[in-house]
Amino acid sequence: MTGSLSRSKGAPGHSEVRKSRGVYTFLTSVRQRVLAVLGAISMYRLVLFALTGLALIAVLLSFARLVAPTALEILVSFAVLAAAISLVDAAAQRLLRLPWRIESSLVTALILLFVLQPSTSMNGLLGLVAAGALAALSKYLIAWRGRHILNPAALGAALVTIAGGLGATALGTFSSWWVGTPAMALPVALLGLAVLWRTEKVRLVLVFLVVAVTVSITRQWVQAHGAGLGFALPDALWFALTQTPFLFLGAFMLSEPLTMPPRRWQQFAVAGLVGMLAGWPVLVAGLFTLGQERALLVGNLLAFSFALRGSVRLVLEKRQFVTPTAQELTFRTRSRLRFTPGQYLELDVPHRHPDARGTRREFSIVSAPADLPTLRIAYKNGDQKHPSSYKRALAAAEPGAVLAVTGTWGDFVLPRGSAPVLMVAAGIGVTPFVSQLRQLRADGMQRDVVLVYVAAEAAELAFRDELEQTGVRTLVFTRDEPKGLPSHWTWAGGARLDAAVLERVVPDISTRHAFISGPPRLIADLAPALRKARSLTTDAFAGY
Repeated sequence: MTGSLSRSKGAPGHSEVRKSRGVYTFLTSVRQRVLAVLGAISMYRLVLFALTGLALIAVLLSFARLVAPTALEILVSFAVLAAAISLVDAAAQRLLRLPWRIESSLVTALILLFVLQPSTSMNGLLGLVAAGALAALSKYLIAWRGRHILNPAALGAALVTIAGGLGATALGTFSSWWVGTPAMALPVALLGLAVLWRTEKVRLVLVFLVVAVTVSITRQWVQAHGAGLGFALPDALWFALTQTPFLFLGAFMLSEPLTMPPRRWQQFAVAGLVGMLAGWPVLVAGLFTLGQERALLVGNLLAFSFALRGSVRLVLEKRQFVTPTAQELTFRTRSRLRFTPGQYLELDVPHRHPDARGTRREFSIVSAPADLPTLRIAYKNGDQKHPSSYKRALAAAEPGAVLAVTGTWGDFVLPRGSAPVLMVAAGIGVTPFVSQLRQLRADGMQRDVVLVYVAAEAAELAFRDELEQTGVRTLVFTRDEPKGLPSHWTWAGGARLDAAVLERVVPDISTRHAFISGPPRLIADLAPALRKARSLTTDAFAGY
């Protein structure tokens, strides 16, 4: 997962510089330390916990009549949605010989619970069953190489709502978005922030919210002006933030990884489009609007157009240990794959009885685009006493096994031009830098690069031969001294890397674009020094 921060090139006063740098350091440190804590929870499980918490809060608020549905309607509707979605998921996955993930079924049910109108009537429950079944089926029927084309919950809600508008009275539910009420705004914001922090999609949703709220306020002003009514900006802002589903839509639906395009600018484009359509619903054929979940579906189509060529099949050719605790897998691509050095891929390894972490993981790409059709990834074995089901399945894959890449993502890419670069890598976090340096060498490009390589011990320095061949100046931080270092490599003498040491060994850090790949806690520790870099891009390993 990638984030970036850049310093302004203006010339403020010294006190202002110190203040802004202090804020920058504090925010970077807090962000990474929170990410380190949240990273201990799998993504699906965190989303499930957050949505479950919201549902329990809604039940409590219902007794005070602060939300529209009653407690009975909420509980019964969730039970019906969960049963319908779980049954369809279990049947489809058994038919396709895929593992059933109860977390995925429950997450979809909970999202639909907040989008659709809860009910205890027969027609209402029939509508909920239809919406849940359609949402579940879309995961398998409207998919491309393991990737959702449309958000399942949004599609199920949209189809039932449109069908009801066209006269299907038997489906007695519709998209009410009852979660968009003042009493739910704060819980949605706080629990949504935890999810977004974990997935590092805070900025994406902020873009969506700014656009949606701005467009909504503009719409309110136009409507008030046209009707000859007064307009109060604070009231319009309060309405847009607390009486619309924007917070929930952004935090729990727009941010879904499997419907996101690969690059940040593409994600911002999708967020902006969804924000405009949600903020000012467009009437289609006089029948329904492109608001809320239908706006998200339009954004999903734009995202899919960006990622259409990202999914390929890989054939495993060999595996080897690159350190005592890390393995490298070498694949051959079966079709054309495009990526930029520094990006990561998501590898799907289906297996029976997956644990909460699921069947997909993200891996930085070790090889360079110039190496294609050969593609390499590397990973740390982790806890050998209790490996995840994914790690066990990946370890069991033999040469000749065909695995699917659902796409390539990330903005951990070098800036254009020839500006100096600082690369800080911890352990297997060196993988994206290997890709970047290999491509620079293949292109015959000369660039001022300093690599700071941190590992527990010398034996854990992965891809040492490849890095030595690039000729890049490298500063090594290990407890023991590596043997046979070339002249352009320097051992730090067993010192621990912290902000003060980093500034000492890279005194010209202010002239360099800094890139750091490693644990969030290391990034937090180095924040005081990294804030002085020309720009900072992080690639934090927070688990999956």
